[in-house]
Amino acid sequence: MSKLFENKGHLEREERAIKLWMKSIPQGSYKKLGGFDIDFRVYSPTTDTYAYVEVKGRHRNIEGAFPLPVAARKLVKIHDLFKKDPETDLAFIIWACDDGIVVGNIEDLIGKVNIGGRSKRVGSSNDIEVMVEYNTQSSFKKTMY
Repeated sequence: MSKLFENKGHLEREERAIKLWMKSIPQGSYKKLGGFDIDFRVYSPTTDTYAYVEVKGRHRNIEGAFPLPVAARKLVKIHDLFKKDPETDLAFIIWACDDGIVVGNIEDLIGKVNIGGRSKRVGSSNDIEVMVEYNTQSSFKKTMY
């Protein structure tokens, strides 16, 4: 199994992003899932539905953040959770940029697949992998901090 590289700064970025997004869900709540899982399960008491959310750190401002990357394995994982859970209606990716968030419903996104990632780190098996990149799309919702 791959080594977990999330650190306190990554978790704080995730928390900041999910809190901002949750402002759009009146009386909603969320639960952080396990270290090797999708990041959050979101609960909406007003509609009695649930969603899965993966937060990706994007260390740049929204204006310069595109194309937005996500590992294909994360898309498969969130899609599988979403489709296998009858109480879940939606699944989202949130890109946590320095000045705000970009949110996309996974069922609305159109992306380009390539091999990419980041510089190889000792102990990581997922630095170079199949990636999906998304250019600006009308379905994206952007919110500034």
